[in-house]
Amino acid sequence: QVQLVQSGGGSVEAGGSLELSCAASGRIFSINTANWFRQPPGKPRELVATITAGFSTTYAESVEGRFTISRSNVKRSFYLHMKDLKREDTAVYYCSADVETIPTIMGGRVSNNTYWGQGTQVTVSA
Repeated sequence: QVQLVQSGGGSVEAGGSLELSCAASGRIFSINTANWFRQPPGKPRELVATITAGFSTTYAESVEGRFTISRSNVKRSFYLHMKDLKREDTAVYYCSADVETIPTIMGGRVSNNTYWGQGTQVTVSA
């Protein structure tokens, strides 16, 4: 019904910059809250950044001041711009979004669900 497809990622040296993208497709009425998560090797998944439908943003303390989350409602996409990358930022990054879907029958109610991207590896080297 709804797919989130990630792009970007890869390897970068410490101090460098990288941008991740997440594009949504399907029977989308609206994208509400959008998120970026990451999971370092051997560690639990953690929330990195969140952006609401009203463009309010929040960040994990470990990335605040270095990462920026943004969105384009026209493109049905959202992004994570990362700068001053550190080795501790190495992780698999996942996008997720709370999406309202268009009903498939007339008079039906919108359906709210959380969807996830496929994940992408970000590796920061010295």
